[in-house]
Amino acid sequence: MYVVELQFECFDNTTISAVDKAINGLMDALRYNGQVLGREFPIVMGDGEFFVRAVCPEQQSLHPNNHSDFVNVCIRRLADASLLAPKVRLLGRDINSEEAAEEGAPSWQVLYTTYVHTCSPLRSGDTLLPIPLYRNGPTLNGDHKAVIKWQTEWQACDEIQMAGGCRAEHAALHEICDADSVLFKRGWDLRGRIEYITKVPTYYYQYRVGGQSLADEKARKCPKCGGDWLLDEPIHDIFYFKCDDCRIVSNMSWDHIK
Repeated sequence: MYVVELQFECFDNTTISAVDKAINGLMDALRYNGQVLGREFPIVMGDGEFFVRAVCPEQQSLHPNNHSDFVNVCIRRLADASLLAPKVRLLGRDINSEEAAEEGAPSWQVLYTTYVHTCSPLRSGDTLLPIPLYRNGPTLNGDHKAVIKWQTEWQACDEIQMAGGCRAEHAALHEICDADSVLFKRGWDLRGRIEYITKVPTYYYQYRVGGQSLADEKARKCPKCGGDWLLDEPIHDIFYFKCDDCRIVSNMSWDHIK
């Protein structure tokens, strides 16, 4: 991932509220297209100009070729706040984050995230490196907002269940573990849409914790078709189960991993 600085110059008198609305609108659009990562983008005011720093998946993430239609609309709206289109300066690589997957279609991919990840939830099945969402063109309604919203909710549930300090833990676990939950169904449908657009086999990650014993875990069946899906060897030391018919992968319960 790379840190960039966006510089917005004023060409006429304006107001702080107009600038705030225009810049934050653009940053939201870039986020929902997968071009910037995270959710907070502080705006620093200078002398007739404003600065925003953000993390991008790649050096060229903010190139106009990667813009969605809505990003282009938000760039044009900057003029309403008397702002020019932003100048982008690459500050360097973020050493605390992962690199993006290489260009080119992987043999398979997976919709996988955790609450500690800010990168794209779409991962290469070959390397498990994140695939920038904008590479695949729009998924739904012109950008990837549905995927980002799913990721945000999944991570919120993951953080609640990891903390384990309130009754909401069980409801959160239901959403990320059980195939009949609202979040699971929505994510599984999104992975199907991504597979349709990319023509790459796309899987959904089912989180697993608990269980009675290691033997019971190994005997688990696919939650959708009930078929056998235990692998001979885990993939990336995470995915012990994989159903190619239902496009689901899962871990062995963390309670029984030696």
